[in-house]
Amino acid sequence: MIAVTGANGQLGRLVLKHLAKLTDTPVRALVRTPSKAEDLASSRISVVKADYDEPATLRTALEGVDTLLLISGSDIGSRVPQHTAVIEAAGQAGVGFIAYTSILNVSRSSLIFASEHAVTEQLLADSGIAHALLRNGWYLENFAGTIAGALAHGAVVGASGDGRFSAAAREDYAEAAARVLTGEDRTTRALELGGRPSFTLAELAAELSSRTGRDIPFTNLPETAYADVLQQAGLPEGFARVVADADRGAAQGELETNSSDLEEVIGHPTRSLSAFVTDTLKGLAATAA
Repeated sequence: MIAVTGANGQLGRLVLKHLAKLTDTPVRALVRTPSKAEDLASSRISVVKADYDEPATLRTALEGVDTLLLISGSDIGSRVPQHTAVIEAAGQAGVGFIAYTSILNVSRSSLIFASEHAVTEQLLADSGIAHALLRNGWYLENFAGTIAGALAHGAVVGASGDGRFSAAAREDYAEAAARVLTGEDRTTRALELGGRPSFTLAELAAELSSRTGRDIPFTNLPETAYADVLQQAGLPEGFARVVADADRGAAQGELETNSSDLEEVIGHPTRSLSAFVTDTLKGLAATAA
């Protein structure tokens, strides 16, 4: 039995899709509200309530599970107790292998949310359960809002300077997770997962200019000024601060990797920046039509 936490989220749903292609093993989709995820159920996928904040539901949901994907919670600041509850429940249930979605370069990362990932990695080490650390880099999808803003205001805005992003599509990270869950290697290991080649926001701006025929430059701002721009665009203050902080970290090389782990795991090149920009522009055009 394979179980996936946060299965109703954007990443979780894609992982389930890839698991359906890769294995006949029964899969248990763990979700906070099963009534909102009924469409996930199939002959091989069962939908079960599992709330990070309700440990009793976790223990029940993990009974009989051998392999678990722990998708990190989205509630920054609460993830350590939530992840602790999942790992403890997994130990009690006899789960033999856990894959965990961490963050790229976590051992040297100064990003606001990296510390919770570092603590969770230590919790896994202390648990004695064999595990794979899926240290995911930035998602290409994180730049969809950047592109929309650039089209509206004539510039790509950020605070990453010449920093490079080893970003990959959510689909690539999901496939990697599914392949690790279904693979024969059940040893404890860390995978630094990022797209190749990496790019700067200036290169994103150049690609966007090329695709639109417009001159769209990259405007680099101080971190606090960028956070203000994000708030003005509608992001909550706390989240705007986290996004701006990520750009600061990128400027220091924290969201770039030379690792080829992601392409090796999925067996093909990661989605390119060019393809992402092209598809994002098509999506924005379709929405506006």
